[in-house]
Amino acid sequence: MTHAPPLLVLALLVSGGCASRQVPPPSPARTWTATLHQDHPLVGRIWDVAGGRFVDEEALRQAVVSTQYVLLGERHDHPDHHQLQAELVRATTHAGRRPALAFEMLDVTQWSTIAASLKRSPGDAEALAQALDWEKSGWPAFSLYAPVFNAGLEAQLPIVAANLPRAQVRELVMKGPEALPAELRGRLQLDAPVPEDEAKAVREELDRSHCGELPKEMLEPMALAQRARDAMMADQLLGLSVGNGALLITGNGHVRKDRAVPAHLVRRMKDVTVLSVALLEVSPEALKPQDYAALTGTTTLPYDYVWFTPAMPEDDPCKALRERKAPSGR
Repeated sequence: MTHAPPLLVLALLVSGGCASRQVPPPSPARTWTATLHQDHPLVGRIWDVAGGRFVDEEALRQAVVSTQYVLLGERHDHPDHHQLQAELVRATTHAGRRPALAFEMLDVTQWSTIAASLKRSPGDAEALAQALDWEKSGWPAFSLYAPVFNAGLEAQLPIVAANLPRAQVRELVMKGPEALPAELRGRLQLDAPVPEDEAKAVREELDRSHCGELPKEMLEPMALAQRARDAMMADQLLGLSVGNGALLITGNGHVRKDRAVPAHLVRRMKDVTVLSVALLEVSPEALKPQDYAALTGTTTLPYDYVWFTPAMPEDDPCKALRERKAPSGR
């Protein structure tokens, strides 16, 4: 939204005089940790994709509370994203629900470690992190995720390890679907054909995310690994013995409705209710919610809701590659 008057005129023309749906409600006072673009007009706003309108935080909380499977996206190293996730976890438990709390950051080989730690030190998130050897996990610092774990443990929510182990992911990339046991492969439906437009979009996304330096023959194996991780997280949610649904903490790429965890949930259980919430950093070049669809390679944002936050500084991941390939000048 660049200037309010043109937007109001457009809303009046489209809606026959009711412009209120297009005007964002005032954002509640909030202290952000991220420092970039805090004055961006979208910061703190929540966009209802299907409704094509801004909503307040209470509307989002009600949607979260009333949905069986809620997928909460994030940038992994963004502290504000984890604070907002923790707020939505607490909103759910305060409403009387006790869903499982699942994490992409935990893989299925860690189930017994989680159970033993919570039995030994119930409600102690730091003890759980130590038991899981989080510092060596490759994920951002546990202090970032602690608010989410604490919100779940305070309400005694089941903690769920949802992801494929990294060893199995590597095996998939090297050997293909046969790297997984036949029963698991069938359950994840990895042998099912993928629509070509979806397969092409995933390959292009992987190519961009690897700065165009990934060998072309690796794109399809890595796309398979991505699909397997999405399918595994959906499988773990559907296999829960608790009957009160689940909240999944994961990257924004995994909460896409068009092809990620939500698509696998719906494919396997037709009457399931799923809500996808992306937490997106604002960009000074993108002033309207619809501008962010291009960043996902789509014409429409592939989420149910988007909650916009300030941005964190980020190094250019392709800079080192460019510098290595640049002529020496001699």
